[in-house]
Amino acid sequence: MKFILASGNTHKAQEFSELLDPNILEVSAASEKLEVEENGVSYNENAFLKAKAYYDRFQLPVLSDDSGLNVAAIPNELGIHSARFGGDGLTDKDRALLLLEKMKNIDNRDANFTCVLCFYLNPQEIFFFEGRLQGKIGREYLGEHGFGYDPIFHGLGPFEDQTVAQVPEWKHENSHRSKACKSALKFFKERNCQIDS
Repeated sequence: MKFILASGNTHKAQEFSELLDPNILEVSAASEKLEVEENGVSYNENAFLKAKAYYDRFQLPVLSDDSGLNVAAIPNELGIHSARFGGDGLTDKDRALLLLEKMKNIDNRDANFTCVLCFYLNPQEIFFFEGRLQGKIGREYLGEHGFGYDPIFHGLGPFEDQTVAQVPEWKHENSHRSKACKSALKFFKERNCQIDS
């Protein structure tokens, strides 16, 4: 099945191409970027809003995603607002450092990255898949890989003393986006088998 990505970002399309099996799901960047107001109150709603806007414009099956960082100690400040945390004009690094500063006296460091994928085949067939990466917020900014909050996030596992920005191979296999993609692949592979049989 072929989908366009609800984004004009070719790097994002490349990332999904690496996480998805092209024999089952093929993803390419949309030919133009649409400005979609993400005013939903959940990851699912925002992913749906993006997918519907791109479907309405291009009349093709769409893959969209919405993701963010959820921090237990400050539950209402990031989440779906992660990309806007701290206000306009901040870089990814600025936001990460601001979060470290905000949490410097907080003992509860529990957090998770969440990704919701929306596969919008048509108005009657819309499917959602969620992936989460559990972890903790570190106490310093470490690592050259990844983006966003990766240099301050420690995933639970064999490398929990390092941030996910320091272990890109591990992140590629275990990230919230990777987990959501694996769920989608399993579903569409089984669905295709049912359609073919």
